[in-house]
Amino acid sequence: QVQLVESGGGSVQAGGSQRLSCAASGFTNRRYCMAWFRQAPGKEREGVALIGSDLSTNYADSVKGRFTIPKENAKNTFYMQMNSLKPEDTGMYYCAAGPRCRWRRTGYGNWGQGTQVTVSS
Repeated sequence: QVQLVESGGGSVQAGGSQRLSCAASGFTNRRYCMAWFRQAPGKEREGVALIGSDLSTNYADSVKGRFTIPKENAKNTFYMQMNSLKPEDTGMYYCAAGPRCRWRRTGYGNWGQGTQVTVSS
């Protein structure tokens, strides 16, 4: 059974940086897409960044140039580096795993519990 555990959230001022981690276990093969989603209060959960099993990455327009999934991930852990944070980046951040990279949350059957990121102005 796949398990995902996020960490690294917290409070930061606008313009600052944070690095989120997602520790993964239980994979039976390496052909998974790993994704970061976020959900702000009262809003839908939205995809932020994806990395495929071929290490190709994609980013939502709202975070392009600011967020990065490093391709050099530690074994069974993947990260997201968030720079130049804005108050609108505030939300609960989730990592997810699925067979193919999709922007829709329904494409992912495995989710972590989430980690809160709060960006103050």
